[in-house]
Amino acid sequence: MELFDKFCNNPKVVVIGGGTGIPTILKGIKKFTKNITSVVTVADDGGGSGILRDELGILPPGDIRNCLIALANTEPIMEELLKYRFSDGNLKNQNFGNLFIAAMIGITNNFESAVKAMSDVLAITGKVLPVTNENIVLEAKLHNGIVVRGESKIPEEVIKHNSRIKEISIIPSDAKPIEDCIDEILNADAIIFGPGSLYTSILPNLKVKEICDSINKNNGKHIYVSNIMTQHGETGGYTLYDHVKSIFDNTNILKLDYIIVNNGKLSNEYEDRYKVKNSELVYCDDEKFEGMDVKIVKDNLIKIENDFIRHDEDRVSRIIMKIINDNNEM
Repeated sequence: MELFDKFCNNPKVVVIGGGTGIPTILKGIKKFTKNITSVVTVADDGGGSGILRDELGILPPGDIRNCLIALANTEPIMEELLKYRFSDGNLKNQNFGNLFIAAMIGITNNFESAVKAMSDVLAITGKVLPVTNENIVLEAKLHNGIVVRGESKIPEEVIKHNSRIKEISIIPSDAKPIEDCIDEILNADAIIFGPGSLYTSILPNLKVKEICDSINKNNGKHIYVSNIMTQHGETGGYTLYDHVKSIFDNTNILKLDYIIVNNGKLSNEYEDRYKVKNSELVYCDDEKFEGMDVKIVKDNLIKIENDFIRHDEDRVSRIIMKIINDNNEM
C-alpha cells in the first residue's frame, strides 16, 4: 500500500521556494499525497538560467527544472538526462533540462504553458508553477545603505561589504502572480515555506503581494522548514529567530503555525568542512519565540548526500504529515 493511501486522503500541500531546498522536500511529500503544488521563484539571473534569460529573453528555468525532476515519475535515465551539464563547446556549463524547457517555450509560446507541457512529459505528481510570468528582478538593500540589483550579485556584495541584508524587494513591485498559484494557495491544507536560501529563493515569492494576501486568507496550516546551515552571503550568523524575523519584516505574512528545525549534530569532519565556507548549524534560540503563537518542532533532520548536508526528506515529510493530520501515530 502506498503511503498516501495511509494518511489524510491526499491533503493539498503547497510548497513555496526555489533553489535546491524545496526539491528535497517535494521528493518526500509525494510519497504521502498526490495533491502537491510547488510555487517557484523566477528571480534567478545567474549560471545557465541567467544565460538563457539574457540570450533568449525567457524566464529562468533552473529552479523550475529542479522541482519538475523531484516530482517526476519517469525512468532514472530521464532524470540523468535532465540533470546533464555540457562540458565542452558553446553549450559548456549549460544544463540539458534548461534547454528542454527553453525548447518547450518555443513550441508553446508561453513559459507557464511550457512548464505544464513539461509536467505532462515527465508525468509529475502534482503541479509546478512559476510564481509569475513577469520578468522580475531581485533587489536588496544592505544595512550600510548600499542597494544591490540582481539575485546572483546579492551574496557577493554582502560578503564584499560585510553588511547584512536589511530588506529585499522585486522589480516591478506590482508583479502579478499566475492565477493557478492563487487558487492552489487558497485551497491548501498546508503551506510550506522552504527550506532554501532565505533571501533569494523563499522571499522573492512572498514579495509578490497577491501571493501573501492569499496565504493570509488560507485556513490551512502554515509551516516554515528552517535551513540546517547558515548561508554565507545571505544568512551568516543568523539564528532561527533571525530567519523567521526576516520573513515577517520583509512581507505582510501574518502568521506561522509551525517551525520545523534541526536539532541533530554534525561530526567534527563536516563541522570543520562547512566552517571553511563560513557556514554553521542554525541555532534554535527558543526563548525568543516565547509569547509567539507558533510551535517549534525539533528533530534530527540531517542527511549526508554526495558529501553535502541535506534535509532528510522522509523525516521532514513525516513531520509535515503529522502536523497536517494531527496524528501522533506516524
